[in-house]
Amino acid sequence: MTVPETGAANELDLTEIRTDVVGSLLRPSGVKEARIRFDDGAVTAEALREIEDDAVREAVRLQESVGLDVVTDGEMRRLNFQDSFGASVEGYDANRSTLQAYERRVEGAAPGRRWDIRQMHDSGTAVSHRRPAKSRLSLVHNLPVEEYRFVAGVAATPAKVSLIGPDRISQRFAYESSTAVYRDMGDFLCDVVAIERQIVASLVDAGCRYVQIDAPGFTAYVDPPSLAQMRDRGEDPEQNFVRSLEAEAAVIADFPGVTFGIHLCRGNQRSMWHREGAYDAIAERLFNELPHQRFLLEYDTERAGSFAPLRYVPKGRVVVLGLVSTKVPELETLDTLKRRIGEASRYIPLDQLAISPQCGFASDVVGNLLSADDQKRKLERVVETARQVWG
Repeated sequence: MTVPETGAANELDLTEIRTDVVGSLLRPSGVKEARIRFDDGAVTAEALREIEDDAVREAVRLQESVGLDVVTDGEMRRLNFQDSFGASVEGYDANRSTLQAYERRVEGAAPGRRWDIRQMHDSGTAVSHRRPAKSRLSLVHNLPVEEYRFVAGVAATPAKVSLIGPDRISQRFAYESSTAVYRDMGDFLCDVVAIERQIVASLVDAGCRYVQIDAPGFTAYVDPPSLAQMRDRGEDPEQNFVRSLEAEAAVIADFPGVTFGIHLCRGNQRSMWHREGAYDAIAERLFNELPHQRFLLEYDTERAGSFAPLRYVPKGRVVVLGLVSTKVPELETLDTLKRRIGEASRYIPLDQLAISPQCGFASDVVGNLLSADDQKRKLERVVETARQVWG
């Protein structure tokens, strides 16, 4: 499978770009209001889509105006970043997404604190909650390719699309309640990988040259409470980790000419976090067994540990340092960011580094506790830092 060359933008080597974005941007009030009315049956799907189209255009204008090397559609059509899979398939025993449900989910949120991860296992939507299957999964609504076709048509800059990866999908699958459908997790992941490869192939056929896999669940393997949850369910965390590495690699195998990134973080919900723990325990296998060309790593707080694990990154791969926080409005100083990049370069060559925000600004429709101006300043700081460090 080859990627068509369609102009100057396609000549950019997306593997080596120095600025990046994780995916989501704050949803404008108009999108939220329209979604509430759609949920209530007062707005048609067509009317909602027109409002989302305008929001995507504005998101592209913002990203291009600050000079980013790649843009996204801001995930304006998603209620949650995991909708790339959860809203594209059928077969889960799950509820329909609504904006109001996500607002209730973060009521009483305490910014900067650890979120109660038990809320992720209540009844609710697929993948954003831990849900069983009522039938074998199948792709019925290819949301990512629809998103890409629109954003590629309005952007002059190369656009990328993010997909939730099989590791997180497996962690949010209630296999113990699904034995009538799937005999075990391996059986389930075979379907997940096949569906995700179908989505990736459709993106490549549509001209997409950069696909990002969101894999926030990998930090569960270094977080004591998350490890305890796995063990309480009778799972072997090491077995889960190895199985996820194999599944993640299988999703992106044999798509020449396409750049694949993988994003790891510790949670991003209404300016809260879900996990803590350094990369050390998983770094060597993670960086050497995953074939992704770009590793987008959260590094904005002490919870991420030091840069020392970057010594395991093979040559030819790029680490995108998520140094700019999307959780707090305070703007990182240029000197601090340059100093931290310098610290990272003690373990990995500078030409294998890049910079981005640490996560999306709105992993779900509610968004983090920043303003649109805060968001713009942080994106501008990413570009300013890259230009001073790499030229």
